[in-house]
Amino acid sequence: MTGHGDGEFTEVTVMLEAEQVEILDEIVREYRKKLGPAWDLSAMMRVAVGDFLTKMGRIS
Repeated sequence: MTGHGDGEFTEVTVMLEAEQVEILDEIVREYRKKLGPAWDLSAMMRVAVGDFLTKMGRIS
């Protein structure tokens, strides 16, 4: 999923529970099967954060 979006990327460290990471890894594998190898944990986190910010009315 590299190259998508309008902004530059900034590297951050995020602490997640082990179970959350396991579930995200499962979803990443599903997305890769459907949408290709560009999907990784970083891409999935951007989707999750984008969804959260949209629901909070901070981005559209």
